[in-house]
Formats: sequence, structure tokens, C-alpha cells
Amino acid sequence: MARTRSNEGRGPLYRLYINRLRRRLEPGSVPRHVAMMIDGNRRWAKQLGFDSAAHGHRAGAAKMHEFLGWCDDVGVKVVSLYLLSTDNLRKRDSRELADLVEIIAELAHELSLEPDWRVQPVGRLDLLPAELTRVLAEADERTRDQTGLHVNLAVGYGGRGEIVDAVRSIIAQHDEEGGSLEELAASLTPEQIGEHLYTGGQPDPDLVIRTSGEQRLSDFLLWQSAHSEFYFVEALGPDLREVDFLRAIRDYSSRDRRYGS
Repeated sequence: MARTRSNEGRGPLYRLYINRLRRRLEPGSVPRHVAMMIDGNRRWAKQLGFDSAAHGHRAGAAKMHEFLGWCDDVGVKVVSLYLLSTDNLRKRDSRELADLVEIIAELAHELSLEPDWRVQPVGRLDLLPAELTRVLAEADERTRDQTGLHVNLAVGYGGRGEIVDAVRSIIAQHDEEGGSLEELAASLTPEQIGEHLYTGGQPDPDLVIRTSGEQRLSDFLLWQSAHSEFYFVEALGPDLREVDFLRAIRDYSSRDRRYGS
């Protein structure tokens, strides 16, 4: 369900430019699936003099809620947000990780209350604290039958681990059906692996956006992004503007996607 987002606090020229960018987007040129790697939250908090990275993570979460509205407005069907990686779970300071878990739980709950949005957690939920797992499961269940914007929350997520889990799932299913390893090896296809990924049944991301100027995948949707277009924004996560997003969509629509041809 599309909704109008205000540009409150912006000048008239900014609003005019935003409306101009929107009008020039052709429905057929909008990506079906956008993946977002929000980065720079900690740097944002440090630059503003906050004594805790939690201020940046909270601002970044609020920005991601806003970002989803922008996507909904232009007709994007699926959005994947990279919120917490398996590397984060192993390497982040325990205080920062506790703050992140709380912020992600709040975001998941808020998104699940949006009219018609479908919220789906993707990742190793068994690695997460019990309270966060509960909130994510409730958001999943509450929105299961909704048919609007599909929001994947990548939490406890790692792309390499996802591929391993997919292959394990295929082997287990094949074993239950009484097949041999030789038969499996002969019949295994990329499409079969894709069906067993956390995002099985969804279109692969057409466009991957990353904030803060970093230009790397960081173990996000490794399999699914094989043919994705990439767009890197210099703005830190909480500073992302709607005009940055619309420029990314405009840039995507101008590219010639050849898929190896």
C-alpha cells in the first residue's frame, strides 16, 4: 500500500526536486527487490559526540523505517535490510550488542504494525537472544497473510552460512526420500539451492544499496546478488535522504542489465 512521505524540514527547492525525480520514474524501471546495507551508524554517533554507538544504531533503525516507506511509495515489492550479521554476534562489544538487539526488536515490532506489510526474519534465529527471537517470530506470524511490501530482516545472518544451510537442507530432504549421494550430485542445480535459501521463493535483489561509502558485500546475500546492480552512497546511514534513494533508483533504471549476454 503506497503512502506519501513528507519532506518536513526541507526547503521548497528540495521538495520540488524530489517530486521531479518521482515523476520521471517509469513503473517498469523500478527494481522489484532492493537490498539495503545500512552502514556508518557508529561513525555518525561518534561525529556528533555521543558517548554510545546506540544513538547511531537507533537513528539508523528510524531511517530504515523511513527508507521502507520510500520503497513502498515507488512500487518496490521486496526489501531486504541487513541488520545484524553472524560476524557481529561474534565480534561486537557485549554492551553494543545488547543495545542492537533491543533496537532491532523494537524495529521489527514497529514494522509488523504497518498496514499490509509482510515482515520476515531471515538468518540463524537460533543464535539470537530468546527475547529477540520471540519478537521476530511474532512479527513473522502477525504479518504472514499480508500482501503488501515484503520486508526481509536479515538478523543473525551470514551469506556463506545461508548457502551451507541450504545445501544441508537439500541433503536432508534427499536422504528422507531415500536417494543416494550419487543421485543428488548428478541432479543438484543452482535453482534447487536457491529454493532452499532463507529467501526461497522470492526474486533475487535487482539493486543492492550500501551507505557510508563502503564498497563491499560483507557476507550479505552472496548467492542472490550474483546478477544484482550495486549503488554506493557516501552518506552515513542515519543521514540517508530520500533524494539519495531516488537517485539510486534513477541510476538503476538507466543501466543495461545483460545477464552475461
